[in-house]
Amino acid sequence: FFAMAAVFPANQVIVVGGGLAGMSAANQAVECGGKTVLLDKSAFCGGNSTKATSGINGAGTKTQKGKGIPDNAEIFIADTLKGGAKKPELAKVLCQNSAADVDWLVDKFDLDLSLVARLGGHSQPRTHRGKERFPGMTITYALIQMLEKIAEKTDRARIITKAEVFKLICNGKAVVGCEYKKAGKILKEYGPVVFAS
Repeated sequence: FFAMAAVFPANQVIVVGGGLAGMSAANQAVECGGKTVLLDKSAFCGGNSTKATSGINGAGTKTQKGKGIPDNAEIFIADTLKGGAKKPELAKVLCQNSAADVDWLVDKFDLDLSLVARLGGHSQPRTHRGKERFPGMTITYALIQMLEKIAEKTDRARIITKAEVFKLICNGKAVVGCEYKKAGKILKEYGPVVFAS
């Protein structure tokens, strides 16, 4: 975040999309000491992430280690590539970060992801969930609630719904903000832009 602040003379990170990826980015920006504005085109946040019914995959998590499951990023990468991943470099990042990502959800948002199952395409049990019926909804809503609390109590976060981002604002080749439509008006926000939609 601080390296971006040197390039972008703004005091906030703009996150486009209010699903799990967008909420993760916005919460991380605030956790690292920054400010964020999250823009979502829908009337409420959550996106497709709330519909996930299996869980979230992670290899080498604290939960797996506690259960004696011998999994790691290399095995997860091999499974993902064997499954036909079209962008191996992206699959490697996803798999290598997965343990830290799942552990972050458990530690920072007090989520129960204590149940681990082996689903199709995986050679190890690595799909994490809690006892609830819809883990995607539970995980995503925990992040939404955290960001909403921060937005209510501080000036470090804002959530703007019914905001359709349609244009990037550039300074030369650098993106320095975006324009969006809300209630018939065109509005602008300035800062680095994270697309998660």
